[in-house]
Amino acid sequence: MSNNTSESQDLRIRSKVISEGTNRTANRAMLRAVGFADEDFKKPMIGVASTWSEVTPCNIHIDKLAIAAKTGAKEGGGAPMIFNTITVSDGISMGTPGMRYSLPSREVIADSIETVVGGENLDGFVAIGGCDKNMPGCMIAIGRAEVPAVFVYGGTINPGKLHGKDIDIVSAFEGVGQYNKGLIDKEELHEIECHACPGAGSCGGMYTANTMASAIEAMGMSLPGSSSNPAESSYKEEDCFKAGDAVLNLLRQDIYPKDIMTKKAFENAITVVMALGGSTNAVLHLLAIANAVEVELSLDDFDRIRKKVPHIADLKPSGKYVMKDLHDVGGVPAVMKELLKAGLLHGDCLTVTGKTLAENLEEMPGLAKDQDVIKPLDKPLKEEGPLVILKGNLAPEGAVAKMSGLKVKTHTGPARVFDSEEEATNALLNDEIQPGDVLVIRYVGPKGGPGMAEMLSITAILIGKGLGEEVGLLTDGRFSGGSHGLVVGHIAPEAQVGGPIAFLQDGDAVTIDSIKQELSFKITEEEYERRKKEWVQPPLKVTKGILGKYAKLASSASKGAVTDLTE
Repeated sequence: MSNNTSESQDLRIRSKVISEGTNRTANRAMLRAVGFADEDFKKPMIGVASTWSEVTPCNIHIDKLAIAAKTGAKEGGGAPMIFNTITVSDGISMGTPGMRYSLPSREVIADSIETVVGGENLDGFVAIGGCDKNMPGCMIAIGRAEVPAVFVYGGTINPGKLHGKDIDIVSAFEGVGQYNKGLIDKEELHEIECHACPGAGSCGGMYTANTMASAIEAMGMSLPGSSSNPAESSYKEEDCFKAGDAVLNLLRQDIYPKDIMTKKAFENAITVVMALGGSTNAVLHLLAIANAVEVELSLDDFDRIRKKVPHIADLKPSGKYVMKDLHDVGGVPAVMKELLKAGLLHGDCLTVTGKTLAENLEEMPGLAKDQDVIKPLDKPLKEEGPLVILKGNLAPEGAVAKMSGLKVKTHTGPARVFDSEEEATNALLNDEIQPGDVLVIRYVGPKGGPGMAEMLSITAILIGKGLGEEVGLLTDGRFSGGSHGLVVGHIAPEAQVGGPIAFLQDGDAVTIDSIKQELSFKITEEEYERRKKEWVQPPLKVTKGILGKYAKLASSASKGAVTDLTE
């Protein structure tokens, strides 16, 4: 394993400096004030990074989960302490200027956890995340901190109930489109609002939070089964308790994150994301996590794996079921058992249990009989994974489309170009966008937004108005895991840096072709060069604060939109 230090044999690594020498008296005095006793200075210091917050149901319960992790670490022989970091509710900020802060919050979370772990000389830590950016933020910090660590997902929300049917947060967004079209009245829209989110936990479908939790478990950085255990269940507190103890085991075995997060581990994560029909955000975040541990990962890896992994999970947003249903039929481990048997996973990858992925799965139950959530590998929903990488003269560095549940494979139509989501939304609500159009929203990328905002609101309105497969939507921004329809995001290079999307004009014929994996617009070379020469780069929208820093530092989406890109 990693040879960071031989001191890990007695469960001491960096914090040994706290207990040795009279010059450490002041350090120990301050720790006594927060509850340490003499015997604690002989134990490894274990942090519990909590993303507890009252700003979102995804994280409202994580204070209790952090206590469970602290208890597990204490009973396992550690001296644990809880510290907090921030979260931003993507669902609440969606469709508002606040959404610009969502992706930068990933970097804030990563930076803050790394800062505490390093500043307090912690020997290891548990990180608990709930809302979308918590998972990659925690994992980036784990990759950078280089001490043993375990990630725990706060868990999925239970589905809401209305008129005897399951609903969720996406039902509320799509309800706006249905109301705008006159399909439902204001009272019905209010009923959807009141029943969509019944309690604690992250959005219920195979949206970004559940996607990233599944990917992290497949990568070996979470305990088996923890990604699909619901938020409001005894399983979740048990996950956290065991994670606290697991960090101590990693210390004993001298196992570090970089021992686990190898290239093959990332390939396992991509495989599970494709099989489950996960969020396009998984592409962005896995690239960012790989950057943190210096693993070479590119869009080509996603494309290569997609072509050999079938889509087998009938999960929302394009399917029928939610994460709680997957939990009830065996969870993510049951899916991975099927993938491993088919030779689609690297079973020899090390995990946070100290065992290999194959050894972990051998101890887990398989899929329940007579279930319909997960299709057989020989009878999949689609023969290939749904996250399609597109390239062409509109996206030389690449773009990402989610093609699950779509009958349309290709679409060519006139561009309707907008430089903000607000302008595009108003045009859509005013019925200015017609079937066959290609709606383009640009200057909303990592630098241009800044912050690469998600666009669940406008995609949900398209679905609600019945235009999900009749109007293409392109952007250098991103989409929520709850988005579905004929949508393409992460177009790179972005408009702000002079990517070809900046040169599009109303009426240009744009082609989205998932078969040829092409994203292009019809233009002569001479006309392209003329537009390029005439283009003037606009100033950054924000130059100060977190958004200003992010705008200046963020890499291309094709590199994860990170602020510390390693070449």
